[in-house]
Amino acid sequence: LSSKEKTEPVVITKDLISKYLGPPKFIKETVSKNGVGVVVGLAWTEYGGETLMIETAMFKGTGKLILTGKLGEVMQESAHAALSYVRSISDKLKINPDIFKKYDIHIHIPEGAIPKDGPSAGVAITTAIASIVTKRKVKPNIAMTGEITLQGRILPIGGLKEKLIAAYREGIETVYFPYLNTKDLDEVPQYVKEKIKLIPVKHMDEILISPSVLEPASSKKTRK
Repeated sequence: LSSKEKTEPVVITKDLISKYLGPPKFIKETVSKNGVGVVVGLAWTEYGGETLMIETAMFKGTGKLILTGKLGEVMQESAHAALSYVRSISDKLKINPDIFKKYDIHIHIPEGAIPKDGPSAGVAITTAIASIVTKRKVKPNIAMTGEITLQGRILPIGGLKEKLIAAYREGIETVYFPYLNTKDLDEVPQYVKEKIKLIPVKHMDEILISPSVLEPASSKKTRK
């Protein structure tokens, strides 16, 4: 345009956005409340942070671990490490270790068409497994991120800033994250830190043994 030509201001509305960009490619399901075997994890993508629903189920079988949701190799290995760790602390969780021989555990992460990978869901997967085998609900509005070891240590992850912004966007109230990522909090917007309770953790015991994440077990008889 010539510098002498006049232009009219344009107001961008939702209708105009849909007209020129088309309808949304997908509608992300709002994070539901946690429950037995259901935990909110946090993921990093090239487009920013995302919440990740991790669902587990347990049923009679031969001790198999079933993984679905288009999980990459690293995430699958993380799930196996999570199961091994939970089995190793059966006494702490007050469960009969025989359930790992008599029942299969199925871990599913929805939106199966989208590939998922990386180790940072380890903490959330471990918590989901512990929840399903103890039948203890995960308290609502909690999310978590972190890589785990077979000894239950929690290792640092990348993309903490983006993950916490995603948690804020979904109304998460509390996030457990690796203690070794504490230095990265300087990059997190102040409005996020003011809204979300951020709890740094070094070991899975701080999550699984503490009553702040898993609700007390019901009085119903547990599986044996």
